[in-house]
Amino acid sequence: MSLTVLRCFCRVLSQQTAPSRSFLLEEHHHVVQSPWIVPVMTLKTSAPLSAEPKKKKKVDPRRDLIMKERLKKKLKKMEKVPPELIPIEDFITPAKCLDETRERSAPRLSFDESERRALLLKEWSRYKQEQHMAQVRAVELALEAQREALEELKLESEELYLAALKPDNFLFPFTHEGPTYTPPKANYEAPDGKYNDITKVYTQ
Repeated sequence: MSLTVLRCFCRVLSQQTAPSRSFLLEEHHHVVQSPWIVPVMTLKTSAPLSAEPKKKKKVDPRRDLIMKERLKKKLKKMEKVPPELIPIEDFITPAKCLDETRERSAPRLSFDESERRALLLKEWSRYKQEQHMAQVRAVELALEAQREALEELKLESEELYLAALKPDNFLFPFTHEGPTYTPPKANYEAPDGKYNDITKVYTQ
C-alpha cells in the first residue's frame, strides 16, 4: 500500500515540475546548478523491512557444565602425552656412510717399520710428559712467589694489598691473526650461486 502511494506522489511531482524546469532552462542556464531543484529520479524508495533480532537460545547450565568437563578431560589427556622432539639431522649418520664395504683396509707394514713407529710414539709420549711436568712446576713456582709477595705487601700496606687482589680486566689485551691454509684472494668476487632448499619443516 505504501509503495503505490509513493509512486503516485512521484508521478504528480514530475508532472508539476516539468514546465517550470523547462522555463528555467530556457531563460537562466545557471539556475540548473541550484541546489534547490532536485530531480525526481534521485528520489528512491525501498520496501519496509519488518525484522526483529534473533532470539537467543536458552542454554542449559547442565549441558554447559558437561561440555566444560569434557574440555578439561581432553586438556589433561593432551598434557599427559610428551611433546614430540624434532630430530637433529646433523647428528644422524647417513646410511651410505654405514656401509661396511666402504671401509678402507690399512696398509700392511713391515716389522722394522712397525717397530720404528712404536719407538717413535713412546719417545713422543715421554717428551710430552716432561713438557707437561715442566709447565706444572713453573705454575707452582709462580703461585708460590705470588703468595710470598702478597704476604710481604700486606705487612707494608693494607690498601696496596687490597688493590693487588682486585682482578685486572685489561691485563691481556691480546689479538692475533695467524696464517691460514687458504689465504683470501684480493680481487675475488664470490658468485651468487643457486641452491635447492630441502630443509624439513616439522609441526608439533
